[in-house]
Amino acid sequence: MGRTVVVLGGGISGLAASYHLSRAPCPPKVVLVEGSERLGGWIRSVRGPNGAIFELGPRGIRPAGALGARTLLLVSLRDSSLEADHVISAIPASVLSELLPAEAAPLARALSAITAVSVAVVNLQYQGAHLPVQGFGHLVPSSEDPGVLGIVYDSVAFPEQDGSPPGLRVTVMLGGSWLQTLEASGCVLSQELFQQRAQEAAATQLGLKELPSHCLVHLHKNCIPQYTLGHWQKLESARQFLAAHRLPLTLAGASYEGVAVNDCIESGRQAAVSVLGTEPNG
Repeated sequence: MGRTVVVLGGGISGLAASYHLSRAPCPPKVVLVEGSERLGGWIRSVRGPNGAIFELGPRGIRPAGALGARTLLLVSLRDSSLEADHVISAIPASVLSELLPAEAAPLARALSAITAVSVAVVNLQYQGAHLPVQGFGHLVPSSEDPGVLGIVYDSVAFPEQDGSPPGLRVTVMLGGSWLQTLEASGCVLSQELFQQRAQEAAATQLGLKELPSHCLVHLHKNCIPQYTLGHWQKLESARQFLAAHRLPLTLAGASYEGVAVNDCIESGRQAAVSVLGTEPNG
């Protein structure tokens, strides 16, 4: 009887792991477990009323190099239990730490120390507006604005996605100490609050002072892991525990060795290689 591999998390890392497992010469049975109503994790695209496309999370991959080539190569259970020969966890480290049994307390402690921060993504579209500069976007130093992380110029990278009639699209990323303070104080994090903050940033930094014709606001809670001082020691501690106890568990995802889309996909591929013991096809 063939092996069964359970993949926890249907984000891009979990999907990549499942894909590469299925490409093996003798693929195991792969069961992908996702707790939400959709796959893709933080990656999500929606279409506005005029046909414009808005990215509600990560919006790009790096097509160059080995990671880019592998990236370009590229469904739920309720209250139940599964029997598996191996588990690939592609859920956040802190979430996994709460699911581990008591005998894995040292591993849980190492994983729970890998924290993450929230980001609010505000998509704005302006009719008849023009950017004063060209490029992918710009970052904002926290010393200048503690709440605005940066602004992406979506219309510059993909003008064909501006809809009909076309409208200038930008995405404002909000977070930093401003958002952390709001979360800690228990304030109501309304869409109106984020929209106003984003419009002020677009007006101040890009001269977009008119009201947007379309706006989308999404708060991604604890979406970006923080690799704080001692992060690599935490990873080594987790690896040593898994090896010493020969646990059939492989870690993947943004919590460990890279938060970019390419990094997450590669993390899923490497997890599949670890389980298979060989490189999958494709």
